[in-house]
Amino acid sequence: MSGSAGPSYFITDGRIDFPTKSVSYSGRLIVMSILRSSVNRRFFLHAAGVTLALPGLESLSLRGFGKSGEKAKRPVRMVCVGNSLGFHAPAFFPKATGTDYDFPTELEPLKPHRKDYTLFSGLDHGVKGGHFAVHSFLSGVRSVDAKSMPEGNISIDQRAAETIGGATRFPSLTIGSEDGIHGGTMMCWTRSGTRVPPITGPNELFRKLFVNDTAAERARAGDRFQLKGSILDAINGDAKSLERRLDQRDRDKLDEYFTSVRDVEKQLELGRQWSQIAKPSPGIPEPRNTEMVSDLPALYDLMALALQTDSTRIATLEIAGDFRSSAFGLRKGYHALSHHGQVKESIESLVKMERYQVEQFARFLGKLKSIEDGDKSLLDNTMLLLGSGMGNANSHTNTNLPIVLAGGGFRHGEYQAYPQKGPGKVPLCNLFVSMLQRFGVETDQFGPGRSTLTGLA
Repeated sequence: MSGSAGPSYFITDGRIDFPTKSVSYSGRLIVMSILRSSVNRRFFLHAAGVTLALPGLESLSLRGFGKSGEKAKRPVRMVCVGNSLGFHAPAFFPKATGTDYDFPTELEPLKPHRKDYTLFSGLDHGVKGGHFAVHSFLSGVRSVDAKSMPEGNISIDQRAAETIGGATRFPSLTIGSEDGIHGGTMMCWTRSGTRVPPITGPNELFRKLFVNDTAAERARAGDRFQLKGSILDAINGDAKSLERRLDQRDRDKLDEYFTSVRDVEKQLELGRQWSQIAKPSPGIPEPRNTEMVSDLPALYDLMALALQTDSTRIATLEIAGDFRSSAFGLRKGYHALSHHGQVKESIESLVKMERYQVEQFARFLGKLKSIEDGDKSLLDNTMLLLGSGMGNANSHTNTNLPIVLAGGGFRHGEYQAYPQKGPGKVPLCNLFVSMLQRFGVETDQFGPGRSTLTGLA
């Protein structure tokens, strides 16, 4: 490795090469430099395919009763839904604010649930870039600006997932596509600034949630966990042998490296535990993939099942380039329609596609509301966010983002319009601080947000 003043460890398909030893391994190319390297420990953790910042383990079971015989407290969940092209503002935002607001065309599907959600306007991240800034929706930070922020451009779902530990099989689920204008689903980001790749269809999501490995597959997984453990032992021992020759600066780096190893070891232990626990039975047949428009109801149903079975408490869904206009009998593509140029026919076609998205979101909201969760509904215990990092695709602006927050135990029923500029301007990330606190994260800031959102109870 060029630019390194000390030993490096190269993990390639088939072997790991140390200065004095090799360990066979099947994996992708990973380069770890211990001494005087620009690679920090979080990059190392990502490179090794490991999730970051595991807290202490919680109970693996939500069912059952406490010592007093009372039902266990139900956990808080979080679901974030977004699209990459926003919503047509005149068809989305009402004319009047408060509780007695009108329902424009795209908002009409939510009318039966008006007391279960809050609609916001005037909130955004203060970023520019059009399509190239949409990925900041759940983080508040463009990837190019991540280095200037204390927590990089980590997205709200991944920040919440850091507190989950081993309480669920999946700390979070990221659902979307790899097809899009600028690279497919890009809503979810780790602390290291790495995009979280999506689960790309209902079949893949179903199998991940509910299809158990065979005994032979579980045995192979156990062998992989054992091999990874031996790799960590080898790296750890080899690194410790270097410590006597290091100055204080490099000892600090080595200590950071050991912290990384300990984090990896924790994640491996969680993987071992869950590999031996059977997945829940969904009670529905395995779905087939078609295309995103037709698959959207199934994806929402599977997310509801994932929450209901406590397979996860955090899920995201992004609608991007594979949301085909042809499914609506339209000739122009979704992206082209979003650049409507105020042409009436194009706007009508665009609104038709966007209304369908709101219809499916409203259906999901109703489904969560119908599912009992302790003495409340699953919606009461789930924060459900709908929005986009795009305010107006026609003019490529990222201001005045369309935002709906439902459930989660908040007081709802209003349309709240915040100033779009001037001293009263409020960052969207203040809402995210409120959501993180409701989730149980002890923080008073997130991205550019430095407080909770006033007016949200």
